[in-house]
Amino acid sequence: MNKAVKATILLVVLAIITIAAAYHANAGEIVFEEPAVEMVSVAEIETDEAEEVVPAVEEASGYSTMEEFIASPDYVKFMINNLWILIAAFMVLLMHLGFATVESGLTQSKNAVNVIYKNVFILCTGILIYALVGFQLMYPGDFNGFLGFGGFGIGFDASDPVGMLTPAYGEEMTIWSDFIFQAMFAATAATIVSGCVTGRIKLSSFMLFGALLLAISYPITGSWVWGGGWLAELGFHDFAGSTLVHGVGGAAGLACVILLGARSGKFKDGKIFAIPAHNIPLATVGVFLLWIGWFGFNGGSVLNADPAAVSFVFVTTALAACAGALASMITTQFVMKSLDAPMALNGILAGLVGVTAGADVVSPMSAVVIGAVAGVIVVFAILMFDRLKLDDPVGAISVHGVCGIWGTLAVGIFVPGISFLTQLIGITAILGTTFIFSYAVFGAIKAVMGVRVSSAVESDGLDISEHGNKAYPDFSPVKTSELGAYTA
Repeated sequence: MNKAVKATILLVVLAIITIAAAYHANAGEIVFEEPAVEMVSVAEIETDEAEEVVPAVEEASGYSTMEEFIASPDYVKFMINNLWILIAAFMVLLMHLGFATVESGLTQSKNAVNVIYKNVFILCTGILIYALVGFQLMYPGDFNGFLGFGGFGIGFDASDPVGMLTPAYGEEMTIWSDFIFQAMFAATAATIVSGCVTGRIKLSSFMLFGALLLAISYPITGSWVWGGGWLAELGFHDFAGSTLVHGVGGAAGLACVILLGARSGKFKDGKIFAIPAHNIPLATVGVFLLWIGWFGFNGGSVLNADPAAVSFVFVTTALAACAGALASMITTQFVMKSLDAPMALNGILAGLVGVTAGADVVSPMSAVVIGAVAGVIVVFAILMFDRLKLDDPVGAISVHGVCGIWGTLAVGIFVPGISFLTQLIGITAILGTTFIFSYAVFGAIKAVMGVRVSSAVESDGLDISEHGNKAYPDFSPVKTSELGAYTA
């Protein structure tokens, strides 16, 4: 592992420890301490402040202590709702395994270890950063609608367990369940960027950019909608993140690709050369893991276990995915004159991304149309970016960015009462902000420490140069120079 990677890891770890220590010293919160529900109740707090809180809590929830709530008939319903959110969070975690296997399978074997390492780093760092700053930046409470910050940490108030662990919190879940579900979403955005830049980016540069994206840009734009900000007040609708999660990842990835440049051998003499995927079966496993996880991604976004709402979202999600796959199959046959398996896999993902914005409000047949259009769009978008000489090895910008835009606009087309113009304003604001932030930050990283590995390292593969090992030690790697399009 080179010095730059070691230094980046050390800086991230030190930043996390420093912020956690500072917050613990100032506010007395141990962010990661598992709470014991019986450790405190509002009734046990003998301060004047607590006495003022009790009437407000009782008015909001009908209960003054945790014991009273646990003994009530409402507890079972709350427990079921909360359990579903935790199951959904686990399913979204499973999606990260899907992202890792899709990205690894659709790229070259000599970079497989590097892909896995990036995905592990982003998931783990993303959750920690979201716990320290992201959650309360995205959900700051009362704020001006553009930028707010509730403080460091997750925001658990040990003096008010009823307000944190009952419906008085404002959702049919505890604050802990709310955090872990949203944290899984946060890590997804930067994971999308990983696929766009794979095969030629310096690991340390990617790690730094991913951490900054998750710490600053993603939660701020998220607060505009899910945090009750100005776009939410305007009526912008993005149920589970076609724009807020997937579009953000695509916009950030596009900025990075523009600054990073294409892989060696991809474009030469005005021609486009395919750099083949090394393991289509692995990519297929990844896509189906993502599809399974997407039921938690969309189904969990109902934010409770309401049987009618959750099952409806499952249906619209599945229908869009199927329509996307079939539409991409047909499109590739007519446009590319081939039965392209990776494009069919991307069609599934395109349909899923497309329906995510409106899975709760579009009709089943509308979901089919949205998914089918996404399946067509993704084929043309991938071909378009190739012609523009923007090298996206796994098609992530097309799948998540372009289809995320389509899915969000589709809500304004297919759902009465939701303005198409409002949807367009929201997309422009969120993705425009993300692109500008990403271009500026990645550009600064490029100027200071560089973002691209050398041609020799790229040809040999990042597994050896960055990690010192191989994903497939018993097989001979194929160097870029052996593809026929590369010149030193």
